[in-house]
Amino acid sequence: MENQPIIEFNDVKKEYLLYKNEKQRFRAIFTRNKGIKRHSALKGISFKIYPGESVGIIGKNGAGKSTILKMITGVCFPTEGDITVKGKVAALLELTAGFSADMTGTENIYLKCYLLGLSDDEIKEIEPDIVEFADLGEYIDQPVRTYSSGMKMRLGFAININIKPDILVVDEALSVGDSEFQQKCRSRIDDLIKSGVTVLFVSHSKAAVSETCTRAIFLKDGKIKVDGTVEEAFEAYGSKAKK
Repeated sequence: MENQPIIEFNDVKKEYLLYKNEKQRFRAIFTRNKGIKRHSALKGISFKIYPGESVGIIGKNGAGKSTILKMITGVCFPTEGDITVKGKVAALLELTAGFSADMTGTENIYLKCYLLGLSDDEIKEIEPDIVEFADLGEYIDQPVRTYSSGMKMRLGFAININIKPDILVVDEALSVGDSEFQQKCRSRIDDLIKSGVTVLFVSHSKAAVSETCTRAIFLKDGKIKVDGTVEEAFEAYGSKAKK
């Protein structure tokens, strides 16, 4: 494990503005959000994750888990504090984000990979692996608007899992396709973990986190309550953890 962290949060705070409706959102442009209700999702958290670590992130819904993942993947940014993320991130979260409904599956492979920062040569190298993994048959050359939601998820997963990431972000609640394809996905994730990819794994299950991670961060009300072993984190989490 290298000395320099691959992910670092330094006193990170995130505040969301809660608009009642679009009319209030529009008015807020001119009032600088005066009188708008605010929600503190993260209240000054700091942690470091090093290359090759597999870290579980646990806590009840609303604890701040999703906000952390969105910041790591660049979907949103902190209100205060500093975040450093080094390397290519594959996020197994919103798998179909960035797809164009009128483009074919193959065209969307290129579109999504461009959005992830890959070059033409890099995309050409992994395209056969993506097509094989998604296993969509002749549909790969059909517009994505003709796909079922499951087919879109399969393509999204195949792209993200094959971009050779440095960091893999996984939400255990993710369900992709039938049981056979889910097992295929799990096997590929295990291979990436064994190869030394840094993993962030969100789950409520002690068994699942213990199987994947050696460390866990327990969040409660936007604050880190425990950053230690999986056992320590779930002991603090208590009865909310699934046995």
